[in-house]
Amino acid sequence: MALVQPSALCFGSISSNFRPSSWSNRFSTSAGSRSSTAVKASRLTSTPSIHRSSQFSSPRPGKVLASVQGSHETDESSLVVCFGEMLIDFVPTINGLALAEAPAFKKAPGGAPANVAVGIARLGGSSAFIGKVGEDEFGYMLADILKENNVNNEGMRFDPGARTALAFVTLKKDGEREFMFYRNPSADMLLEESELDLDLIRKAKIFHYGSISLITEPCKSAHIAATKAAKDAGVILSYDPNLRLPLWPSAESAREGILSIWDTADIIKISEEEIVFLTNGEDPHDDNVVRKLYHPNLKLLLVTEGPNGCRYYTKEFSGRVKGIKVDPVDTTGAGDAFVAGVLSKLAADVSLLKDEHRLRDALSFANACGAITVTERGAIPALPTTEAVMNALVKTVA
Repeated sequence: MALVQPSALCFGSISSNFRPSSWSNRFSTSAGSRSSTAVKASRLTSTPSIHRSSQFSSPRPGKVLASVQGSHETDESSLVVCFGEMLIDFVPTINGLALAEAPAFKKAPGGAPANVAVGIARLGGSSAFIGKVGEDEFGYMLADILKENNVNNEGMRFDPGARTALAFVTLKKDGEREFMFYRNPSADMLLEESELDLDLIRKAKIFHYGSISLITEPCKSAHIAATKAAKDAGVILSYDPNLRLPLWPSAESAREGILSIWDTADIIKISEEEIVFLTNGEDPHDDNVVRKLYHPNLKLLLVTEGPNGCRYYTKEFSGRVKGIKVDPVDTTGAGDAFVAGVLSKLAADVSLLKDEHRLRDALSFANACGAITVTERGAIPALPTTEAVMNALVKTVA
């Protein structure tokens, strides 16, 4: 595919034989003496995943290339480990156009769990990412981006036979999105249980994940094993379903898959649209409907309402925290920025879950994180620093 506008991103075949020499010092293999092999160039021929996810066979084991020399020191006392997909978002430079009509796209790193990991680190917290990318130029770029943003990427794996996932994003005039995915299969779908860094998971204070990693094997089994290891180690489990219906075989399989791990989570964040989906069309503004999703062992249920802020539910109290009004450019990553804001505060002080006043302060902070993120294109590039968030909060008070 090539775009004809002079400022457009153009690509046809992607070669992975070339690798900048500067990367050679950033990764080492698990065997120490073993060097990574070049990946054969191949054309980008994956069919866009619009209404179904593809089946596959014979998944290839990934390589451990991301034990980064001189990597960020991880503060294990407040570590948040994020598990799942990391990919490349191609975001149109002009809102309100169909994908085929967009004159150009901005390349932006993304994937909800990775967004959260970077968001926490950018806020000054301690985070790590576990997932799989292709042993290709995009995969190396994503690992490097995590390192540059002080995210521990030692749990990343590289698949020599599958590409890093791509997502093309359609931005409506109000900044809302539609996605077209290229992942048939992509490397993130091929993560195996044997490739998990269980030691890293057990060191975490919070283990965060979504539902996309539940769609296909072998990643589904890896997801379940990682969650069990965290739970058995007493780690707090944080779940954001992050519904992407086109990736599931059917709406019913999506609903069943998302709810299959519902009762194991300690913290759940959902959107109003996801409430409608999970409850088969019930009113997301009705507290009685929301309470149906509150399981006995849940510590905190959060409902995001976009520019209107969020609602919170615990066993002891519930309420709403207003959002910050901004002019949206791209809502990609807003929910992830919100989650990063919440988890960065909880990782520093879990007792917030029992103190409504301080929890509300943390949620105001998280709302500001989400609001700032929608003012720029792309998720990771737009994630805010603590200074930016505090400045935004001061302005709302003034």
